[in-house]
Amino acid sequence: MNVSKYISDKISEVQAGTFTSSVTKIAIISIAAGIAIMIVSFAILEGFRNEIRDKIFSFGSHLQVSKYDTNNSYEGAPISKNIGLTDSIPGVKKIQPFARKTAIIKTEDEVLGVVLKGVGEDYDLSAMKQNLKSGELIAYNDTASSLEVMISQTIASKLKLEVGDEAIFYFIQNPPRARKLKIKGIFNTGLEEFDEVFVIGDIGLIRDLNNWPDTLAGGIEIVLTDFNKIDQVSEVVFDQMNYDLQLEKITDRHAQLFDWLKLLQKNVVIFLVLIIFVATFNMVSTVFIMIIERINMIGVLKAVGATDAQIRKIFVFRGLNLTIKGLIWGNILGLGFCALQYYFELIPLDPENYYMDRVPISWNFSMVLILNVVTLVLTMLAILIPAAMVARIKPVKAIKFD
Repeated sequence: MNVSKYISDKISEVQAGTFTSSVTKIAIISIAAGIAIMIVSFAILEGFRNEIRDKIFSFGSHLQVSKYDTNNSYEGAPISKNIGLTDSIPGVKKIQPFARKTAIIKTEDEVLGVVLKGVGEDYDLSAMKQNLKSGELIAYNDTASSLEVMISQTIASKLKLEVGDEAIFYFIQNPPRARKLKIKGIFNTGLEEFDEVFVIGDIGLIRDLNNWPDTLAGGIEIVLTDFNKIDQVSEVVFDQMNYDLQLEKITDRHAQLFDWLKLLQKNVVIFLVLIIFVATFNMVSTVFIMIIERINMIGVLKAVGATDAQIRKIFVFRGLNLTIKGLIWGNILGLGFCALQYYFELIPLDPENYYMDRVPISWNFSMVLILNVVTLVLTMLAILIPAAMVARIKPVKAIKFD
């Protein structure tokens, strides 16, 4: 039988309402609150990052290849779809062409300038599908270019358009051309730089307007299998593409948004470090109090031959017991709150400030496990500090201690 664990279990059976009972409850609550807040914080942070990334990726892939040009306009010189890149490049998931063309939308009462982004049937619009508020994705046909488009909720509100309505698009070129296009879907990303500018349509329409053959496109977008490897893959792509082309990473194209996400992550990390410090400090204080209250017991144990190591283990086991209880309750509270927000969206947000209408939750159980392990390890290391004072306690003085 483990004597230290046996004694630890016995002294844990304190009566309700006593000072020791109150102190142990505070220790458990501090651990539970700390782990719950950390779980919720990471879930919300990852939710924000994933939501905003998906919204950005719905308008552009990780890497974009276009004709080298000092002109900063939305329209650029065309390039061939076959630029020497293949899906066999390590880290590349898909290569898809696109084109852009400026236009003016005219309705009976309103006029608005937009940019039509043309994409093909093989273009991955799964991220855009999640942003749809009404309607459907545009449909393609084999005989002619599609005359369907998707517009943002912002543009729809300004022009008073709904799904199924038609509007005349005047394309800025020489000579100007006009097309009557049908609104097939209305999306909302919450990102003003996209919602106020872009309309999604068929790349075949832009090719017809510009008199391009099917082999030309405004640019090439490259989708990666892992966003975190964007720097490594971009170097390989840059070495393989032609000299007259330019490569742009999405992190550079939308630097402000990605810098904001990095800043948000740093703030959360600092916040979590403070939470862990408070939780471990409370545990240290709790063990100190338990040792002081058990001075007489420590003296008696030393008098009958117990070693300092055996006595230290008593309080280590006690601290471990309180920490595990706190972790269990903290996980229940943290994961429970995340589940309620994930399924019922109880907490709303202002889309104009946060780019989304509710607090997002992202499930990352590996991170939950890491948080639990880190909290347990740091707390147990902190318990060794007050437990070390056992060696300084003299049996004679401890027995007389009152």
